[in-house]
Amino acid sequence: MKFLFDSDTWQEIYGSIRKNKLRTGITIVGVLWGIFILVVLLGAARGMENNFKRIFGDFATNSVFMWTQRTDMPFKGFQKGRRFNLTFKDIEVLEKEYANEIKLLAPRNQTNGTVVKDFKSGDFQVSGDYPVLDRVQKKDLIYGRFLNQNDIKNNSKVCVISEDMYKQLFDKMEMPIGQYVKISNVNYKVVGVYKPSNTIDIDGDTAYIPFTTFQKVYNTSNKVDWMMITANEGVDIKQMEKDILLTLKNLHKVHPEDKRAFGSVNLGDQIDKLMGFLTGMQFLTWFVGIATLIAGVFAIGNILLITVKERTKEIGIRRALGATPRSIRRQIVLESVFLTTVAGMLGIIFGGFVLFLLDRLVGSGDDPTLVNPTVNIPIVMLAFLILVILGTLIGLIPAYMATVVKPIEALREE
Repeated sequence: MKFLFDSDTWQEIYGSIRKNKLRTGITIVGVLWGIFILVVLLGAARGMENNFKRIFGDFATNSVFMWTQRTDMPFKGFQKGRRFNLTFKDIEVLEKEYANEIKLLAPRNQTNGTVVKDFKSGDFQVSGDYPVLDRVQKKDLIYGRFLNQNDIKNNSKVCVISEDMYKQLFDKMEMPIGQYVKISNVNYKVVGVYKPSNTIDIDGDTAYIPFTTFQKVYNTSNKVDWMMITANEGVDIKQMEKDILLTLKNLHKVHPEDKRAFGSVNLGDQIDKLMGFLTGMQFLTWFVGIATLIAGVFAIGNILLITVKERTKEIGIRRALGATPRSIRRQIVLESVFLTTVAGMLGIIFGGFVLFLLDRLVGSGDDPTLVNPTVNIPIVMLAFLILVILGTLIGLIPAYMATVVKPIEALREE
């Protein structure tokens, strides 16, 4: 290890680099670019993944939404184009048959209505819901509370409104809790104000009232507009969706092959597709990054081969003066490792700087593109270690070429 601290060794390396500044600079840039690309692409992929998690953060991601449409096939005496509705009987059957698979089931009814407070008014969506909705998508409450079981039991005329509704209907700094608003000519007591999610939001600005109150006010009886179902952990959400749709088709006498009678959106399936895309992107990032690294390292090997060729006479003189083949090999390999190490460190530094800029430019605000685009330190160190190992291995080729030439032949080299 003494040669690492030998000033003559580093003077020779410096002299070799100084003689070929342009060539050495281009080589370093080639290796630097490889690890730079790897760091930036991995950081961007992590930023996209974090953004997807942010978007779906408030939602139970293994969820599926279902509603009815027109039938597309005649079945058991019913004509094509029949309309039908989900009912509470459907909810009871699903809760019984899929008790082990279903974690949360939220039946929902919705309509449009005019919300009035004193002389201010606005048209908003009105939704009849159960408290379980807050577990499917957590509401970020600014004031008060969400609907509870007593509201359902007592058919209470209470509502939870959005922050935008509060700003539009109430005076600035006015406390909304306990005050009344009129929705479709019915008075409701405001018990909560929520902040609309800056992630996935299927409702927008909605006034939430108890499901049972919605039934009575709008005379919907046992009708259910649509439902949100969340599966237990470990349940195949896609298979559960197929099974539930088949059960509902049997209950409503719909042809088993009818693809249009029910509409559904499988949130878990969509997230799986996004995660698959991210996995593919990460694989491509590693492939491109490592391929670029290898190309850069081979460039170093080529540069050193040329350098060895140019220094043939010098190497011959050193051999004639007693330098061993081992010392010459060591010198060439050390030069290779030095170049790859410097290039790797610069690539990591520049890559980290670019990720910092990306975080500042597109990683903040209400709708960021990349969230916290970073790379794990162990991954960076692994890439750097791979780079140094490759630099060592590639340096062995010119090192070997430098020692196979006999001293007398090297001295004759013009």
